Amino acid sequence: MRRSLPQLLVLVLVAFPAVLLLGGARSGPGSGLLVAAQDATEDEEAIEDTIVEDEDDEAEVEEDEPTELTEEKEEDDLSGEPKASPNADTTILFVKGEDFPANNIVKFLVGFTNKGTEDFVVESLDASFRYPQDYQFFIQNFTALPLNTVVPPQRQATFEYSFIPAEPMGGRPFGLVINLNYKDQNGNFFQDAVFNQTVTIIEKEDGLDGETIFMYVFLAGLGLLVIVGLHQLLESRKRKRPAQKVEMGTSNQNDVDMSWIPQETLNQIMQSRRDKASPRRLPRKRTQKRSVGSDE
Repeated sequence: MRRSLPQLLVLVLVAFPAVLLLGGARSGPGSGLLVAAQDATEDEEAIEDTIVEDEDDEAEVEEDEPTELTEEKEEDDLSGEPKASPNADTTILFVKGEDFPANNIVKFLVGFTNKGTEDFVVESLDASFRYPQDYQFFIQNFTALPLNTVVPPQRQATFEYSFIPAEPMGGRPFGLVINLNYKDQNGNFFQDAVFNQTVTIIEKEDGLDGETIFMYVFLAGLGLLVIVGLHQLLESRKRKRPAQKVEMGTSNQNDVDMSWIPQETLNQIMQSRRDKASPRRLPRKRTQKRSVGSDE
């Protein structure tokens, strides 16, 4: 018995940890399933909470949208600017296409359709060029065309309008606004922006403009002034240059410069030369001698 006690103690010491390990292994899966089940229930509760919150947010958004629309309508009403009538349609057609040459006529047609049950009175049609970054600034405002035309229900009317873009606006973008103004039988005023876009004014290339003609005339006048100035300068230099006097002697009198002698002196010298060379003088001398001899 004494020899078996140490062996029993060894077995107990070896078997007790093994039993503990086996017990923990058996209890482990069960506890893990419990934990997983608890986590699943917690996740489902969290998903249900998020779904409920999303539904509440959507309901709040749906409640806010009508209020925003009503606020926009109230702002439009408070702005005071007339709007287009829902019972009317407008169209526009540019006769020569959507090209806008500077200093040239731009013509377009505006169509008006009355879809309602009451008459509309089309009062006027106007156009203007605006600053492209801010349409509140007018660059060129054209004269409004008075129409005063009654359009019955389910009828159409066409109106013609033309304008000329200013020449200095060529090559630049501008906002073109075309408005059609009309009213109904109750006196309600409406305004339809038939055209409201940014366009580019085309520079006029054919023909000569005023600036080019003026430049050519200026260059021609400047060239003429330069030629006249050079001519006057050469003439003044020739006048200031002294005449060279050359003494040729008396061997050849035809080469002598006689321009410095006065004309009267030259006439006397020429007369004396003629008298000396005249053949009539010799008979006169002979007659004088004979007369003297007769006296003797």
